[in-house]
Amino acid sequence: MPSLGDERGSTAISEQDIEEAVRKILTWIGEDPTREGLSETPLRVTRAFKSYFSGYQQNPEQILKKTFNETAGYDEMVMLRKIPFLSHCEHHMAPITGHAWVGYVPRDRVVGISKLARVVEAYANRLQIQERLTAEIAGAIERALEPLGVAVLIQASHQCISGRGVRKHGVDLTTTRMLGCFRTEAVRRQEFLAMVNADGAD
Repeated sequence: MPSLGDERGSTAISEQDIEEAVRKILTWIGEDPTREGLSETPLRVTRAFKSYFSGYQQNPEQILKKTFNETAGYDEMVMLRKIPFLSHCEHHMAPITGHAWVGYVPRDRVVGISKLARVVEAYANRLQIQERLTAEIAGAIERALEPLGVAVLIQASHQCISGRGVRKHGVDLTTTRMLGCFRTEAVRRQEFLAMVNADGAD
């Protein structure tokens, strides 16, 4: 598997380099990276980062490439509700945890429902801000499927506000992206939001 550095065309950085960087951070915060409880932490953190940021090695639009045309004329909204995700903010690398609601109105093609969840995951597994994450998910679906409309709503909690700075707990952020008929037709938009609210989202 290529390193994340290779994937983005930058200077290759080995896993050993990352482990050494983690040891330096542990030393900087006042810990002893050689003690028993921390001796394997650099390796574990390196593996965790490969998982957290695996989205850089995925092409979300490629995930949506396989579609199905045999829909029997279905032309109502398709919606995958309350997709859980974990991301990290690009400002503090603090966790963002939340759910995404993704809907689209097909023109003549539909996609396997698991692919919608994988698109959310691919974009979430990168350094993000929630506004961009919302727009990227909607944009990929619009480009790949060319539907009549796409709607995405994300509701998430950010540890950069709960775990540092103002330290406000129980606060979440809601963002939406409406494209096509969801932007131009109030009835379509209301239908989407009603289904979101049925899940208990604010």
